[in-house]
Amino acid sequence: MRTARAHNAHIGANMPSVKLLGLGLDFHFQQQLGFDDGEAIVPVRIMNIQRSGVQLIGDDIDKHIELSGNDYDLNLTVGDWALFDTATQRLIRRLERKSMFKRRAPGSDRREQLIAANIDTLFIVSSCNDDFNEARLERYLAIAREAQVMPVIILTKADLVDDTREFVHKASKLASGVQVETVNALNSDTLVCLDPWLKSGQTIALLGSSGVGKSSLTNTLLGLQEIATQSIRQDDAKGRHTTTSRSMHQMPGGAWLLDTPGIRELQLVDVKTGLDDVFEEISTLAQGCRFNDCSHSNEPGCKVQTAIKAGRIDEERFKRWGKLVREEALNKATIAERRARDKSLGRMYKKIINEKNAEKET
Repeated sequence: MRTARAHNAHIGANMPSVKLLGLGLDFHFQQQLGFDDGEAIVPVRIMNIQRSGVQLIGDDIDKHIELSGNDYDLNLTVGDWALFDTATQRLIRRLERKSMFKRRAPGSDRREQLIAANIDTLFIVSSCNDDFNEARLERYLAIAREAQVMPVIILTKADLVDDTREFVHKASKLASGVQVETVNALNSDTLVCLDPWLKSGQTIALLGSSGVGKSSLTNTLLGLQEIATQSIRQDDAKGRHTTTSRSMHQMPGGAWLLDTPGIRELQLVDVKTGLDDVFEEISTLAQGCRFNDCSHSNEPGCKVQTAIKAGRIDEERFKRWGKLVREEALNKATIAERRARDKSLGRMYKKIINEKNAEKET
């Protein structure tokens, strides 16, 4: 087994190329590279995922490969890093992720579906008008904190109001330490404030409701390179976004913008830690209540209600917290029920097969 000094010497002797660094191969991934993989085994990043396969980019590699067999066991999503065997032209191992977004997939079984991996910063987009919604921002912040991604609230349409300070103040209070920036999404000069998160090799994604300026912000960040929209539909003469696949686009400064339809449909699943983080002042008090199952309504010894009555916690924020906690619990229970049902069906099928085999033997 190699010592830490030998490990560091190996890393130093095999520093990744400028291209790999620009793709986001930071130390988190570098330390996962095998010592004895050989020259044929190289790191690649998953840049695009479609039903037909994945697009890989690495040193002297930019190709589409079809997935088959053991490839599906890697459970890949856009943004992943993996090791690629240039001799066999197959993926052999996925590197451990540093962040992950997932959602409940559409359909009756509501399975968890991976959306994107290894995002560094999530731009949570709202606007300085009636679309500004504290409850929605708190939801997005909880999702970001649970995914271990840096959230930055971007308030668009700053040019349409006389004073943005009220919006910034409200947004800044939603979670400790959250950064808030105001921009005009159509003016690249106002996006200079985002430069700290747009360095070469960084990966960002945008999350926000419709109408807040995400598309305009995306286009400006990409240097006015629009993500393609489909031709006008004949039946209703409306444009339609074509991004049915998940893909990454490089911005002029070298950062990567991850575009995926699934991120627009993120729901609260297994985000208890994220909720506790965003609503820290409430979750901390809740731990001190007299009863472990306190509903924080009228039980004696409720620390949360005491703080609300004393004006230390905003009652509206408490109500929003309660709503998100209940939603997260419901979604988590639904997934658990589905897993239990699948296990039950599996046991039933196994029993039927065993009985049929027994009948054949007799």
